[in-house]
Amino acid sequence: MIKTLTGENSFAWQKILREQVDKFVADFGDLALQRIDGEEAEFSTIQEALTSLPFLSNKKLVVLRSPSKNKDFLEHVEQVLANISETTDVIIIEPKLDKRLSYYKYLKSKTDFQEFNELDINGQSTWLSARAKQLGGSISSNDARYLAERVGLNQQLLGNEIEKLVLHNPAVTRQTIDLLTDETPQSTIFQLLEAAFSGNNRKALKLYQEQRALKVEPQQIVAMIAWQLHVLAIIKYAGDRSIDEIAKDSKLNPYVLRKSQAIADGLKLAELDYLVEQLIDIDAKSKSTSIDIDEALKNYLLRLSTGSLVS
Repeated sequence: MIKTLTGENSFAWQKILREQVDKFVADFGDLALQRIDGEEAEFSTIQEALTSLPFLSNKKLVVLRSPSKNKDFLEHVEQVLANISETTDVIIIEPKLDKRLSYYKYLKSKTDFQEFNELDINGQSTWLSARAKQLGGSISSNDARYLAERVGLNQQLLGNEIEKLVLHNPAVTRQTIDLLTDETPQSTIFQLLEAAFSGNNRKALKLYQEQRALKVEPQQIVAMIAWQLHVLAIIKYAGDRSIDEIAKDSKLNPYVLRKSQAIADGLKLAELDYLVEQLIDIDAKSKSTSIDIDEALKNYLLRLSTGSLVS
C-alpha cells in the first residue's frame, strides 16, 4: 500500500497520519516503523528503505516526508515505487505539490492519494463547534465564525486556539476570544481597507498603527494590500460571473471573494487601476529613495477614505 497525504490543511493530514501510524505500530511494533526526511536523506537511503525487506517483522511502514525535495528521487520515483515489496507500506507526505509536475500526476494516479485543503469559513465554524464539544466545552455558531474570522482559516491554529479557550473557560464567548487570541495581520489588513473604503479614516489609521505595533513591517503591509487589490481586480474583471465560478478559475477561497465583493462593487476600474499605480509607486520609492514609507502608506489610506482617487 502506498498512500499520499498532501494539502495546506496540515491539521487534517496529520490526524490521518497519526491514526495510520498508531494502528500499524500496534499491530507490528515500533521497530517496523521507519521515518525519513526526503529533504535531508540521501537518495540511496530512501531507496534502501523503500525496497528492502522488513526486519524481525512481517511488514514495515516507511513514512517519507517531502521526497520531492530530493532531485534524484524525483528522477527515479516511478522505478523506485514500482519495486516496493508487498510487505512494505509507504506513506508519502507532501505538504505542497506543484500540480503541473508529472510527479503530482503520477502520485494521484498510482497511489492512494488524499488531498486536504483548508475549510472555508462555514466549514471551520462547524468544525470549531464540534471540536469544542469534544473537549467538554461549547461555542455558539456566531462566536465560532468570529473566532475563525479573527485568527484565520488555518485549522491547525484554530485547533490550538479552541483548546486554549475551552481550558480557560468551557463556555467560550466572544469576550474570552478577544482576551486570549491575537488577530491575524491578514484579517486586519482586510478590515483596514474596508474601513478606508467606507470612509472611516480614523479606524483605518488605528488599524494601521495596530499592525505596526504587532511588528508588521510597512513592506509587509504593502504586500498584503497588493494581495487585496489583486482579489478586487479578479472580481472586477470577472464581470457578471458568480463567486463560485470566479473561485474555481482563480483558485481563491470563495469566502475571501465574498468578503471583498462589497468593496469591488463600489469601486470603478479606473479607481482600482489608480490604487495599484499608487501602491507600486510607494513600493518603488521605498526601495530607491529615503521616502518615509509609514507616512506614504498613511496618506494612501487617507486618500482611500476621503474618496480622493484621482491625481
